[in-house]
Amino acid sequence: MLDIIWNPWHGCSKYSEGCEHCYMYYLDAQREKDGSEIYKVKTNFNLPLKKHRDGEYVIPSGSTVMVCMTSDFFLKEADEWREEVWNMIRTRSDVTFWLQTKRAERVANNLPNDWGDGWENVIMVFTTENQKRADERLPILIDLPFKHKGIMCAPMISEITLDKYLASGCFEMVLVDGENYDGNRPLHFEWVERLYKECLKNNINFNFCGTGNVFIKDNKTYNIPKAYQKVMALKSKLQIPQVEGEIKIQAKCRTCKRRFSCNGCKWCGKCK
Repeated sequence: MLDIIWNPWHGCSKYSEGCEHCYMYYLDAQREKDGSEIYKVKTNFNLPLKKHRDGEYVIPSGSTVMVCMTSDFFLKEADEWREEVWNMIRTRSDVTFWLQTKRAERVANNLPNDWGDGWENVIMVFTTENQKRADERLPILIDLPFKHKGIMCAPMISEITLDKYLASGCFEMVLVDGENYDGNRPLHFEWVERLYKECLKNNINFNFCGTGNVFIKDNKTYNIPKAYQKVMALKSKLQIPQVEGEIKIQAKCRTCKRRFSCNGCKWCGKCK
């Protein structure tokens, strides 16, 4: 379960087509900040090593931590901070760290000296928003020494086939999401279904995370509020393994820019 987010640095430079309507830029704008400003996050930089007064780690053993969700783990501007992060990941071998990047070509030269064939507690996920980026980045990931590898098609802005990459046996999971916040490039049900079937064929986990703002199915266009995007994705049954239990809907926001749903921003002060 992906249950904790750790952002040791914040801010990013737009890199490829999927970045056009970056959610981080949008949320920063809600705080009147510039998403292109890159800086080390001082308050929680050492989050994996923080402890409670009783000596127990703040992040419990067995947790999965998503790293740099408001940046890119292999961002060039973060080179001076990354070694400290590797040291913390090495120390917390009891925690799984989920790393995500678009900068495939920078990974090999920015791994720790003792990396070997990879660390058991690290998952490497490459973002591939269209076929061009999938064909550019995934061959690199296949050859990289990681014990756990995944593919994130988000925001998925065109049809993608991954069958030849999944057949390599290198990948454990594929995740798909649409475009949110300021973005309105549509996600088609048929695109998601195709990847679902490819994962089913190759016995790989598949997570349809959300529909995005604009979702097209059976030639009908649906404008879906943020609060319902994951709900609708779960209702599609395009999940491997299937998700059981109650589907929860997040609280709506009455006053922010996207009035029909909460945009997930805790800084605007308008959600009471």
